[in-house]
Amino acid sequence: MELYDGPLDVKEIFGRWLDEEARSNYGAYIPFVGTVRAENGIEALSFDIYEPVLRAWFDTWQARAEEEGAIVKMAHSKGDVPVHTSSYVAAVFSPKRKTALRLIEAFVEDFKANAPIWKYDVVDGKRVYAEERSTPMDGAGLLA
Repeated sequence: MELYDGPLDVKEIFGRWLDEEARSNYGAYIPFVGTVRAENGIEALSFDIYEPVLRAWFDTWQARAEEEGAIVKMAHSKGDVPVHTSSYVAAVFSPKRKTALRLIEAFVEDFKANAPIWKYDVVDGKRVYAEERSTPMDGAGLLA
């Protein structure tokens, strides 16, 4: 798991991951790139991450992938990420195509639903909490 300030350099990250796994004998490499869309007048999205919980979440996924002979990798942005740039990249390396396809879908969907990341819209230079796109955490918040 890799965390970066600002937008991700997708080509560098994917290229490095390919180099890291070049001799691994995996038959499938399935990447996913999440890009900030220009919608609702936003200039950027901004991200806050609770790193200890994200690491625990990711470690659970590493163990799940390992049970199938695969590995998962991911990188995510912290702070502001302008529209048309990437905030999230993930990949699964696996001996078999079907395993990689199944795992990348499950990984990305679980990330969207459960990763401890709080999102903000940046409009007119101001951060506005995007509650509907942030991950609630049981026991978090002032009234928990």
